[in-house]
This record gives sequence, C-alpha cells and structure tokens, in this order.
Amino acid sequence: MPALLLIQDWPLPYEARLDERPASAIDLVVVHCTELPDMQLAREFGEKVRYDKGTGNSGHFYVDRDGSVFRFVAETRVANQTFGYNARSIGIELVNRGRYPYWNDTRHQAFTEPYTEEQIDSLRALLGRLKNDLPNLRYIAGHEDLDRRLEPAADDPSTLLRRRQDPGPLFPWDQVLDGSGLERLHPEDEAKD
Repeated sequence: MPALLLIQDWPLPYEARLDERPASAIDLVVVHCTELPDMQLAREFGEKVRYDKGTGNSGHFYVDRDGSVFRFVAETRVANQTFGYNARSIGIELVNRGRYPYWNDTRHQAFTEPYTEEQIDSLRALLGRLKNDLPNLRYIAGHEDLDRRLEPAADDPSTLLRRRQDPGPLFPWDQVLDGSGLERLHPEDEAKD
C-alpha cells in the first residue's frame, strides 16, 4: 500500500452547483466501475450536463489503472452517483471496461477485466484517508448492492437486465474490506439496524 496517497484535484466544471453537506452526513462509500475504456472517456462522461441544475453524473474520486487518484467532486458536495444514496455517500469510480460498450445487451454481461493491484492499493489507501477524515463513515457498498432497478435489454426487450452490476464479480471485496474499518452495507440489512 502506498505510504502517501497523492490525490490530484480535477474538479468538474459544475462542482459548485452541486448541493453542499456537512462531513458528518457521510456514512457510506460506494464503489463503482466506470465501464468505460479509459480515464479520458470517464472524464467526458462526468462533465456532461444531464440535469436542469447544470450538473451531471459523477463519482467523487476516480482511480486509474496505474493507481492514480483524481478528485472530481469535493467530499462535502453531493455527487449524482448512486440513485437514492447520494446525500449520504462518497462515490469512488475505478477505471475498468466492465461491459463496455454493450451495457444493455444480454450477450455481453460478463466483466472480463480484473482490477489492477495498483488500483486496489490506492483504493485501500483512499478508504483509510476517508475513514480518518469523515467522523461517521461506517459502511461500504458496491453500486450493484444499492441500485437493483431493472430495464429492458436493448437486444431483447422481453428480457430485463440489472441496470448496475458494478464493481462486478472480479472486484476483490475480501482484500478491500480487510483492515478498512468499514462494513459492507446491503439495503435489506438496513431495516434491521
């Protein structure tokens, strides 16, 4: 694990238009896969305005394959990254092809690109930093754990596919959770808390 985590600030053009929140409101980290081939396309996707407020969809942090970490959105801003969980969470995107470019095709639902050791090391260091800086951070989840909505497949509308399957089956949960001080959140368990 890197001794010192270098985070490169690269704020999105609309960052100041995102809602503010206190650090104490954050209790969850959501891990994503960009499902895009590289950081350049991930950035272009994040910069695209999709809402009347002049904002778009993005995580807070992006971890490239070489372990480089970029902050697109400050932790105290609410990024649009996980339906229903934005106000309480930090989104971390790992650059990975996922199902690109066939996200919604029944014939291409397998994740085949493993996450790099450098990405996982940087992710673990980033989680340690966030755990130290955010007083109420307790949970971690995959996007797939939280967004279980279905949509018709592009190639066969009679088949419903999960909209989100990231970070996917190749994500090393045991390695990431080990020593993180975070517990995995499953929505079905929250009602029991």
